[in-house]
Amino acid sequence: MATTPGTPATYGEEEFETRDILLNVGPQHPSTHGVFRMVLSVDGEVVRDLIPYIGYMHRGGEKLSETMDYRQGIGYMDRTEYLGQLNAELSYVMAVERLADVQVPERADWIRMILVEFNRLTSHFLFMGAFGIDVGVFATPMIYAWVHREAIIDLLEEISGERVMYSYFRAGGLAWDVPVNFKERSHQVLKVVRQGIQDFDRLLTDNEIFIARTKGVGVIPVEDAIDYGLSGPVLRSFGVPMDIRRDEPYLKYDDVEWDVITGATGDVFDRYYCRLLEMKESVRIIEQCLERLPDRGPIMPERFPRMLRTPPGEVYLRTEAPRGEYGIYLVSRGGNRPHRLKIRSSSFSNLQALKAMSVGQYVADAIIILGSLDIVLCECDR
Repeated sequence: MATTPGTPATYGEEEFETRDILLNVGPQHPSTHGVFRMVLSVDGEVVRDLIPYIGYMHRGGEKLSETMDYRQGIGYMDRTEYLGQLNAELSYVMAVERLADVQVPERADWIRMILVEFNRLTSHFLFMGAFGIDVGVFATPMIYAWVHREAIIDLLEEISGERVMYSYFRAGGLAWDVPVNFKERSHQVLKVVRQGIQDFDRLLTDNEIFIARTKGVGVIPVEDAIDYGLSGPVLRSFGVPMDIRRDEPYLKYDDVEWDVITGATGDVFDRYYCRLLEMKESVRIIEQCLERLPDRGPIMPERFPRMLRTPPGEVYLRTEAPRGEYGIYLVSRGGNRPHRLKIRSSSFSNLQALKAMSVGQYVADAIIILGSLDIVLCECDR
């Protein structure tokens, strides 16, 4: 088109269609925390929709447990919640105990409580390490986590003989007694744990990069958080003081002093910081338990049967595992194995809010939002 010199050329207006791009994250991806897949619909760098896909780790643990006697089923709980193994075992054996009306000796209760809190610490340490990498503080947090977590793993190995799949709890008490130096070794490990908590506090809490990446990210209304069925540190980060250890006390939690840790906004930073402060409370609980643990006493009821049989009935029992409410629904028709067993997974419930937390955020933020939920896929898929 000819134009007069010195005047700008005019061009016809064209309409362009904007399309969202589908971004597939997983199932084998370093930021998905297990065999998990999420498909993001993105407009540039902004997430417009998110669809989570689970089931890659489904192995039929619930149905297989129905073919095993009550002792054999303990191993499936370890493999379901493979970072909070002793907490999962505890829910299972306590459900069996309630169904069979079994009274656990006092000393066994104190030992159980010490070990599940140590187990909570190992789980939270691993969260700190993996989450530090997600946020972009490089590999230093994971190295710190592995070093401090290893001290607890060594102690649990000395007690159970295993480093991961402990199978140490039994319906009625414990598989065998703890070593004679249990108290001394526990205090030694607690020194390492305190140092580890301090290290992470100094490494992450006031880190400018960490704060910029986590503050105000992944927030939803507290009412929605409750409706989604969130529990554990994720729910408490919204300021909801729900903790089964206090609300429905079991073991000896109502005999020791400790605080329920809550956040303010429910953002990614609060989820991290709640876990950090909960670690300090776990140390506080363990110290009181060690002080009150009897030096001698039975760890199983007297004349306890080698093959436990339960009367017909049903029970739902829940405990406060590292990720939140871990519940066991158990149905018995009599005999030495469950007729039906269902697991209430905290990871499965917490994942319900992933889409709501991520839509409107950047793609990079969706990764750390997922990391802040601290999911375990075997527990989610069962």
